[in-house]
Amino acid sequence: MTDDESPRRGSGSERLWTDPREDEEHTQWLAPKTAVMQDVPRPREPEREQAAAPQRLWPLVALGTLIAVVLFGAGILGASLLRGDDSSGGVAALPAAPDARPRTVRQIYASVKGSIVRVEVQAGPSTTTGTGFLIDADKGTVVTAAHVASGASRVQVRFGNSQADIGAEVLGTDESSDLAVLRVDPSKAGNRKPLPLANSDAVRVGDLALAIGYPLGLDETVTQGIVSGVGRAIRAPNGFSTDKVIQTDASINEGNSGGPLLDGAGRVIGVNTQIATPSGQGGNVGIGFAVPSNTVRQVVPRLLSGGTIKRPYLGIASGESIVVPGAVVTRVIPGDPADQGGVIVGDIVNSVDGKQVRVPQDISSAIGSRRPGDVVAIGVQRAGAQRTLRVTLGTQPASASSALTGP
Repeated sequence: MTDDESPRRGSGSERLWTDPREDEEHTQWLAPKTAVMQDVPRPREPEREQAAAPQRLWPLVALGTLIAVVLFGAGILGASLLRGDDSSGGVAALPAAPDARPRTVRQIYASVKGSIVRVEVQAGPSTTTGTGFLIDADKGTVVTAAHVASGASRVQVRFGNSQADIGAEVLGTDESSDLAVLRVDPSKAGNRKPLPLANSDAVRVGDLALAIGYPLGLDETVTQGIVSGVGRAIRAPNGFSTDKVIQTDASINEGNSGGPLLDGAGRVIGVNTQIATPSGQGGNVGIGFAVPSNTVRQVVPRLLSGGTIKRPYLGIASGESIVVPGAVVTRVIPGDPADQGGVIVGDIVNSVDGKQVRVPQDISSAIGSRRPGDVVAIGVQRAGAQRTLRVTLGTQPASASSALTGP
């Protein structure tokens, strides 16, 4: 990433990121730390949604005709994540809560409010706040967003509307999924009930969605909406893409980062992370994103065990093809797996191991079930002819910027 592509900070405690190539568009993190990000591909939206969107939003939602850039191997989430190598051996995913009877918003809030925490993080001279929630009372385990906890020199949490701050330790962060795990003294958690994690693959558009957190410095706040979309792709703090993300119109703002997105039975379906806003506007306009709970169920045990999450990596940038279905390669990182496998700029990737590719994020989804070192068959259309290239997947670098610039 060049100097003129660096993220832009807002004034005060508010930090916004804008793409200098699209000054009129931006995305707002909810409790942000500085991070280098790359564009992500445009998810296919229903035609009625596109027609109703007079203003172009940050590329997390749509890019219009702008070429979308993503370094694949980043958004490898959901069930596929456990197939990646890690230094801790086999680590079982956290269980998904069983189906439960729907409850009223009042009932849900009353049952979960004591297990949601305000997170205050000091990193150097700056202090930011976010939200987290308890998932294991016996061990004092709290989940929040990685961009909230990253770089922390001191972390304190506050349960519910209590005025007592409790010291917390950052056990691990994973920027590719924007998740972090904190630990508090279990005796300080009292008899609080941990929040159950739902099976986010069962979430459907139109389902009830509740967001609870500490937005804009306010005490614990609950907002209601619906699941507006599933399977979205957004940019993670390390610049790669995160997929299978849940979109909601429940109002979330700065300070909500790391807080739970709940279903109608009070189970966690996601962890609130970002919002999209038109240029020049702050706050929620009805487009928010949450990392799915199935990602939480798999990443958290790895972080607790000290394991290193290694994700497969291809090493290309691509955009949606307007000629034929597929992803047109706009950049090949020299020396990386795709380059070594013979992929060139201009190739239109239309399959990975026999799975059809219609849009760029399909590549990410396809290699998500593979491990670093696996060989995949990449089907490409080049100069009107179909070719199959065999590429040995590498290991995803620490950040997209390091992939672009090298060591």
